[in-house]
Amino acid sequence: MSTLNKFAPIKDAEPRQILIIHGWSDTSKSFRALANFLGAQGYAVRELWLGDYISLDDDVRVADVAKRMGEVIDHLQLTGELKAHFDVIVHSTGGLVARAWLTSTYAQRAHACPMKRLIMLAPANHGSKLAAMGKSFLGRVVKGYNNWFHTGQAILNDLELASDYQWELAQRDLLVGPKSTDSAAPSQYYSEAGVWPFVITGTHSYTNFLRQIVNENGADGTVRACAANLQAQGMTIDFRENEPTKAMTIWPSRLQAAVPFAVLSTRTHGSIIDPDRAEAQHQEDIAETEEEKTQLGELILQALACPSFDEYQRIGEAWQVITEETAQRAQAPQTSSDESSMFHQYFQINSAVIDDQGKAVQDYFLEFFAETNQRNTESNVYMHGSVMETVKTNSLDTSLRNMYFDYTDLMSNYYKDLPKNTPAVLNLSISAASPGANINYFVREKVGAEMHVPLHFRDATAACWLQKNTTHYIHIIIPRIPNKDVFKLARAQS
Repeated sequence: MSTLNKFAPIKDAEPRQILIIHGWSDTSKSFRALANFLGAQGYAVRELWLGDYISLDDDVRVADVAKRMGEVIDHLQLTGELKAHFDVIVHSTGGLVARAWLTSTYAQRAHACPMKRLIMLAPANHGSKLAAMGKSFLGRVVKGYNNWFHTGQAILNDLELASDYQWELAQRDLLVGPKSTDSAAPSQYYSEAGVWPFVITGTHSYTNFLRQIVNENGADGTVRACAANLQAQGMTIDFRENEPTKAMTIWPSRLQAAVPFAVLSTRTHGSIIDPDRAEAQHQEDIAETEEEKTQLGELILQALACPSFDEYQRIGEAWQVITEETAQRAQAPQTSSDESSMFHQYFQINSAVIDDQGKAVQDYFLEFFAETNQRNTESNVYMHGSVMETVKTNSLDTSLRNMYFDYTDLMSNYYKDLPKNTPAVLNLSISAASPGANINYFVREKVGAEMHVPLHFRDATAACWLQKNTTHYIHIIIPRIPNKDVFKLARAQS
């Protein structure tokens, strides 16, 4: 076991308490190694609390767990077992639970929340592609065999990529969007007076043979780095407007400062909770330097020992360096092409499309391109075949989509290979299938997009709305046009 005294526990008047909350299909038993690690670094084990919650019964949602979590915390504080302030460490789905508890219990009063430091280990803040697999027949066989074939359907619905719940939660604590109920006086949960969140995630694929089937570049085997990052962006695009600048409205952020975010090159979703790799299942066949072996533990301790908001922001800058160093491993000369792609940086877009009557549009296609006049080109094929790697339609609402983009390929290959005199701008347009013979979108008796909007500029950093390691929520409104025969007036015959 490593001995790290660089970041000592905070010397409060009373011992600091830490709550550890697991993810979907897990239990607190998985966190004994982390508890032992913290105890070895000076955190009294009796002051560590290991949370357990039901995640594999189909009737339990994230909001249910968060509500019950609040009741338990309130009771323990009433009895004096939990102090007025404590820190929380979460893994995977535990991140959604903590955010749901915070936003439902402490709306407009984040300063009163007893949680101060929130250390998120590979949190599924913006979903996981494995949620859909968990809901499948295979998931019910693998995870539900000993649980009457329950797999936690309701929680997996919340976890599925582009889920309505993620849209809702992001507009409660991260962004002021069209569904924010407090847009007149937005709550600010993550601030100097509120909660200080930290996000640590891996970007190494699983090495276990059976687990390799779920691997994905830019992810830790379960959660994408861009989905773990708490920082998000939001935009409304109203295609009823004729001018692109008027059509685009960026949602204000609720964050007072950038959230510290570290992407580690040698950690998977499993080993991110075991700094010393004390458990046999976390002793993966991944080469590590001496610095990389202790890095995870040091970052956890650094976050727990953060004494001020000024230091919090300095940690954010230092962790950004770590994240960029991980990305540089893609350029290492000894790295194979498969290994280098593992360290590419990605971003994802969650899209939701409605018509101007507020009704969901279920059948649409988003296109991304630089060449506005000729779209059937090699660069366009490369964009939709290589840069945009996957498109997932939400199983409960097909108006919700998730698109996963290789940011490294976008910057290194796509822009570089554009035809001469083509602006290095990534545009978006939408085509939507008519809902019937009497209704079209955009223009009467014509189907297709009538306008495109620019989302990314290669050389204008300030205007680059699409960011690496980030989830973007795009709310799109398109005009619904009834055809001429829907209503007519004729002069009455005298």
